[in-house]
Amino acid sequence: MYFHSIKNVQQLPMNLEEAWHFFSSPKNLPKITPPDMGFIITSDKTDVETMYAGQIITYILKPMFNIPIKWMTEISHVKDKEYFIDEQRFGPYKLWHHKHSFVKTPTGVEMTDVVNYVIPFGFIGEIAHRLFLKKRIEYIFTYRTKVLNEMFRQ
Repeated sequence: MYFHSIKNVQQLPMNLEEAWHFFSSPKNLPKITPPDMGFIITSDKTDVETMYAGQIITYILKPMFNIPIKWMTEISHVKDKEYFIDEQRFGPYKLWHHKHSFVKTPTGVEMTDVVNYVIPFGFIGEIAHRLFLKKRIEYIFTYRTKVLNEMFRQ
């Protein structure tokens, strides 16, 4: 089994409360996900306004080749205005653990995403990872960085 990790750090020109309010609301995920992924939250919309530990969020997305995939994550940990963790309960990965951290800085907030994941299908999955899956995950964070810079530019 091969474990992979991706880390993305971004500076945001906003205060900690604004950053936490935006990122801890699952309803904002479609705004920062590439449109070609067809990301749709399918869980009860009234349940996704404020994140809490134990919250289950379901989605449909099309990460590759326009093929829809159902994904279920649980918000496993929340420390107000510091971090939250989402973990896949059902979906395309063998393991998905994503920690979102927020630190106040003199110019705003430093947001750090660390994703630890395992691709299914053993050696064949690893070939797919090397050929295109890793690039696709990196593309999501590159897109997110660009969109957030545009949304929150001073």
